[in-house]
Amino acid sequence: MTSRTQWLGLLCGLATALIWGVQSVVTRHAMLIGLAPADVTILRFVAAAAALLPWALWNMRPFPTGSLGWRRAWVVVLLVGPPYSLVLVGGAVFAPALHSAVISPGLIPVFTAVLVFLVTGERAGRMRMVGLGVIILGIAIFSRDALAAAPSRPDAWIGDLLFVLVALMWSIFGLLAKRWKVSSVEVTAASCLLSVPLLPLLVLALPVNLLRVPLAEIALQAAYQGVLVGVVALYLYARAIELLGAARATLFLPLVPVVTTAASAMLLAETPTPAELIGMAVAVTGMAIAFRSPSAG
Repeated sequence: MTSRTQWLGLLCGLATALIWGVQSVVTRHAMLIGLAPADVTILRFVAAAAALLPWALWNMRPFPTGSLGWRRAWVVVLLVGPPYSLVLVGGAVFAPALHSAVISPGLIPVFTAVLVFLVTGERAGRMRMVGLGVIILGIAIFSRDALAAAPSRPDAWIGDLLFVLVALMWSIFGLLAKRWKVSSVEVTAASCLLSVPLLPLLVLALPVNLLRVPLAEIALQAAYQGVLVGVVALYLYARAIELLGAARATLFLPLVPVVTTAASAMLLAETPTPAELIGMAVAVTGMAIAFRSPSAG
């Protein structure tokens, strides 16, 4: 791996972390103003599909799956399409923005290491194992108030469990994207375009509040969730996997909770408890240790 490749992969990962960090705040804001998980999911994939459609029509053969093929494309949709969005946004109904930013990015490298071992038998190096163990300890400390149903976090444990599921879904997606060796753009486009036919099912099955909120809020969610998260971040993450490998691509994410902490304090007035601050610091330390491990690729 050349130095240029490493730096490009690192930049893709850092940009992904920045977008994800603010996404937690934007998603929590959507819940606080009265939008439902189905609303955010619909806005995300409609906007993403609209942005990607011209490129897909011109470049993807066959349309809309490209080199993925129908079977693998639908697997990607299940992992990072509407089901993923509903789980993620559903977690924001119960837990503060920071919970999403600590638990999901923290557990993605842990789940990835476990899945790599189960599938290939490859063991993580000693220092990486230390880092992953520190991450788990940090998340345990971080979630103490939520799991104990503290008055300040009465239902946060529900959101925390949903964020754990988010981490598992992303870990599986990362490993499959690396194994299939398909274009990052095609993975992004196919997952977004094939998600659109599933959206009417959400309208029929779940509450939809789009007509009850200001148009400016709808535009914000569509632009951020659809274009930045649904297109730009997904592409950058897939690109980082191509350049760095699935395991290393998950390990530069300690910036996510740092960005979310600052953004949620400024925009939502949500401040972490002492246990959450300590747990976040421990988890971020674990991410840094794991990332620096020479066997993390």
